[in-house]
Amino acid sequence: MTDSATSSEIATLVAGLTVRDRRSIARACTLLETMKPGALELIAALAPRLGRALVTGFTGPPGAGKSTLVNAYIRHLRGQGQLVAVIAVDPSSPITGGSILGDRVRMSAAVEDETVFVRALASRGSLGGLSPAAVRIIDALDGAGFDHVLVETVGTGQSEIDVAEVADVRVVIAAPGLGDDIQAMKSGHLEIADVVVVNKGDLPGAEITRTQLKATLGMRAGGMSGVPILKTTATTGEGLAELAAAVGEIGRTRLEAGVTVRRRRRARYLIARAAAELVAQRVKNSGAAGLDVLADTVLAGKALPRDAAATFLDDRFE
Repeated sequence: MTDSATSSEIATLVAGLTVRDRRSIARACTLLETMKPGALELIAALAPRLGRALVTGFTGPPGAGKSTLVNAYIRHLRGQGQLVAVIAVDPSSPITGGSILGDRVRMSAAVEDETVFVRALASRGSLGGLSPAAVRIIDALDGAGFDHVLVETVGTGQSEIDVAEVADVRVVIAAPGLGDDIQAMKSGHLEIADVVVVNKGDLPGAEITRTQLKATLGMRAGGMSGVPILKTTATTGEGLAELAAAVGEIGRTRLEAGVTVRRRRRARYLIARAAAELVAQRVKNSGAAGLDVLADTVLAGKALPRDAAATFLDDRFE
């Protein structure tokens, strides 16, 4: 089957997903990533099967040990008999636009266990750390009957918060000794956290980092003082049971909201992303000259940038 698919091929693909055939899962992911003919039909066919999987996002600054922790978390879930799939989001190759894979070689649990499915996905330049394709691939993995879909993001900085709109549970990972990256987390990543993990808990300063993060969360508005702050050592498995328990407790509450609520939130994210891309393309196509008149009104104090933007959009979307 090519990237596109006929109706009969879609039916065969869905049948393959039902029994978690790895080739069928891979083909479904490719079709939903490329959105070639047949993708919308596949989405419609999968809709009645969706809502079972708990989607957990893992994010945090580089050097926090995300891949190593996700690897250990996979082992823990598999030890409990849970079915696990992973979306490993990597920086995009500047040449091909595809996933570089980076340190995903550390996910030995996924390599050793044939029941674990891993899909490497390029961020394709997204500042938020995810491409919209991730949402569609979640549906493919959910439709295949996995209990858990883990989304590990790029780890490029505090702008990487798209996972908040995609995951049911968000795990923010820190580590002792990250210095300025911890400061960035305080002003960015922590706002999306359902669970905070201080990984590499066997290193000096782990407890100090945990105390600092606890104090930071305690000063946040919105009741973030109740966010659990756990300490793990991924290489030894220390703290994995506590992490799984915290994610599971929050996850049960999120799953109770119902599949429509959860999928609608992801659809809103897709629409917002598409709208932003459409606006950016319109701005690019208009050229500098098309914006100069409005720019002059802003410079002259005759309009706010927001008002000028509204005028620009009204003129082009009427």
